[in-house]
Amino acid sequence: MPNPAVFVPHFHWDREWYEPFQVFRHRLVTALDTVLETAEADPDFRFTVDGQMAAVEDYLEMRPENRDRVAALVREGRLAVGPWLILLDEFLCSGETIVRNLQMGWAAAERLGGAMPIGYLPDMFGHVAQMPQILARAGIEHAALWRGVPGTVDGHAFRWRAPDGSEVRTEFLFDGYDNGLDVLLVPDRIRRALGEYAEMTAGRWGGDPVLAMAGTDHNAPDPRLAEWLRKASAEERPITVATLDEYIRKHVRDEVTAVVTGELRSHVRGNILPGVLSVRLGLKQRMAAAERTVDHAERMNALWSGRDDSAFLALAWHKIIESTAHDSVVGSGTDETCDQVAARLAEAAQAARAVRDAALAEPAAGVPGDAHLVANPLPSPRTALVEVDVVAAPEGSTLVATTADGTAHPVQLVSQAPTVLSDERLDASRLERVLRRIHRRELFGLLINGYELTPNSLVFHLAEVPEGPFDLMTLRGEVAAAAVAHPGEWRVRTLAQARATALVAVPVPAAGLAAFRVGAGDLPAAPVPRPATATADTLSNGLVEVAVAADGTLDVTGVDGTVLSGVGRLVDGGDRGDSYNYAPPAHDVLVSEPVRVGVELLESGPLRARLRVTRGYEWPEALADGDRDRRGGRTVPTPVDMLVEVRAGEPFVRISTSFLNRSADHRLRLHVPLPLPVTGSASAGQFAVTERGLTAEGGWGEYPLPTFPASTFVSAGPATVLLDHSAEYELVDDGSVLALTLLRAIGSISVNIHPLRDEPAASEIPAPGAQDLGMRIENRFAVLPWAAGRQGANAVALAEEFRSDALVTRGTAPGGGPLPPDAAGLQVDGRDVHVSSIRRITDPEHGPGTEVRLAAMRDSATAVRVTGAFTEATTVDLLGRPIAPEPVRDGLDLVLGPWEIRTVVLR
Repeated sequence: MPNPAVFVPHFHWDREWYEPFQVFRHRLVTALDTVLETAEADPDFRFTVDGQMAAVEDYLEMRPENRDRVAALVREGRLAVGPWLILLDEFLCSGETIVRNLQMGWAAAERLGGAMPIGYLPDMFGHVAQMPQILARAGIEHAALWRGVPGTVDGHAFRWRAPDGSEVRTEFLFDGYDNGLDVLLVPDRIRRALGEYAEMTAGRWGGDPVLAMAGTDHNAPDPRLAEWLRKASAEERPITVATLDEYIRKHVRDEVTAVVTGELRSHVRGNILPGVLSVRLGLKQRMAAAERTVDHAERMNALWSGRDDSAFLALAWHKIIESTAHDSVVGSGTDETCDQVAARLAEAAQAARAVRDAALAEPAAGVPGDAHLVANPLPSPRTALVEVDVVAAPEGSTLVATTADGTAHPVQLVSQAPTVLSDERLDASRLERVLRRIHRRELFGLLINGYELTPNSLVFHLAEVPEGPFDLMTLRGEVAAAAVAHPGEWRVRTLAQARATALVAVPVPAAGLAAFRVGAGDLPAAPVPRPATATADTLSNGLVEVAVAADGTLDVTGVDGTVLSGVGRLVDGGDRGDSYNYAPPAHDVLVSEPVRVGVELLESGPLRARLRVTRGYEWPEALADGDRDRRGGRTVPTPVDMLVEVRAGEPFVRISTSFLNRSADHRLRLHVPLPLPVTGSASAGQFAVTERGLTAEGGWGEYPLPTFPASTFVSAGPATVLLDHSAEYELVDDGSVLALTLLRAIGSISVNIHPLRDEPAASEIPAPGAQDLGMRIENRFAVLPWAAGRQGANAVALAEEFRSDALVTRGTAPGGGPLPPDAAGLQVDGRDVHVSSIRRITDPEHGPGTEVRLAAMRDSATAVRVTGAFTEATTVDLLGRPIAPEPVRDGLDLVLGPWEIRTVVLR
């Protein structure tokens, strides 16, 4: 008997892409108007709103009067909404962002009548390994997706297993999310076309109904669709119209034998467009910065503020999540679209920064104004290196930092500020104009600490923290009288208090606070156990050593003797591809050798030692005119600065690269050569460390370049690179070099003829902004040599330390007072445990609490201990629903299974 068929009317809605958001929203409103009218006119009609609430929210913002109409269809099960807020790119945001996306989407759908309990992921460019666990821990048992499924899956469903063992039954949209459209091309021939399609794909369906996804990008189905299908339905092949949820829950078997474990990045059944990992670098950096800022803001607000700023934090998260859309942060849109994404991420960071700074201002009110407060966002104690502006030491004395316990800590002087800010000569009649510069007490960005008024001379003394009162009106009167009494030329000088920029190493408790004061001290500072030192071309701190080679690359030696030679080699080549896929010109020119090298010693310790290596290159300016398979003969001189830094106590070398990009259509990579070739790599991100080989599985029409994503670190053999933002990497030269992409500059969203991809990924729309011409390109990372690899090096913890600087602010209490004692927040102890979130929550039934999300980043069980000011603990699921209480005995002891994500609420 022929398989019955189930048609799922839907659309796929890219919120922004080759048009900006508001242009697409205009189309969205028209499309959803049509959907509502069709559903209300035809009881058989069903519609699935793409699995993302953003489309519904965007619609209702323009059509608020239709909210009840939408809710009625949702409650009746005829309009499937959620569970996501937006269909995201899973690799270009954090695991925590994925969770918040699901939480916000689920909550918004529940307010309309209920979320579709399907992890619908139709068009993402591959899928992260832990997605099955994220869905399962939210109570979702099913997923549906297209791209990335390996060739071992020969049916229409498989069991997708996360590294921890969690599984979701997954509907494989093997012909894409629009496979039903060809059947509908001629309404009078649907029955015949459906029979042909069912026969052609019979091996996929077994005894299950044929799933026909009746929809495509940015268009509502024809209002006559249900009528056409009623006419085409026959006893031998009945046709049902359903939502995706109804198809999966009512029409298919649960007995699925095929199992796929881990991430889905195969090219076999669809393009995964891996070039999006490296195009428009600025968006990836802004995403990481926004995520980090809101994370720190939540932690500060939960632990140190009496004010609940949840509304601002929700706003920041919403804007971040909007920006994760798979055609947003990836950078595959037009320039105006990408500008809007960047602006949205900036808004998110600004809202979060306001919350963070307001939270820190509360404890800072108890710190004297001549001292500073340091906040540690990490739930483990650390010695934080902070840079502050302080009063310079008198000549012949040195600065020391004193903490609340009376201990003196060393200070490294970085720079001294000028003290003479202005020295002017002007006529007495113009003195009033000088006074107009003063705003209450502020002058030149500082505060007036006092002034000297003598015949024909006025001297202002400025300070950051002034002493005593100041009356601007009194000054005006005195100056006016003096100008009359002493006409002629006056000298007006503005002198700042002698200031210096200083580095201080401050011990800070876990997720805690510590105050310190810097000044000329009588007490000798405690010695730095392993000071950072430098010569003209070397750096060392007793844990890692760096030597600059003649070609400007680095030889890095780890504490265990591991040597990585040639680190930092830059290789620039052409790119004739587009925003979706890299493509080298057929006749490429690779530039890897600098034409000049310079090394400058910047700082020699003891807390931080720095060198600047400047290498000059001659890079081709662009591809050849009229021939995209050649790089042009004209070159542009491009100096690249590489700031190399070691800090006391850190077993890795920090590296920052910077250059002004003057070349188009090229890819720049930084190489980390390995002592011996390796057969694979591992990268961290989204609650997992994923291992990969030297190749990728090919198929479809896309060449399987083995370029892979990494979020917090990537490791290959004895080399681990800690990352500041999501990045693209590849093992090249037969596994002997780890290559990081620093820039991929291209000029088109898609190209019609691509040597590594058979079909266009979009229209050939110019995107000149993706060339990053005239932009300063900066990258920040760290290299960690360790023979035992990432686990021996404790890379999970070190990556968090590298990415999360301590926060520092000046005290606001009257100067000269005693320093408050250190204050501890929450401490989490456990090897290879990632703490992805600490935030304030409010439960109407149980009251306020602190939610902590933990992830075991290893393949074996790990013991975790959480300590702090709490007496109760409850394990909850990823939607915040209680699962079980946990015993608390002077802290919370947990055992996390391999790769387990656990969320607990503390009260």
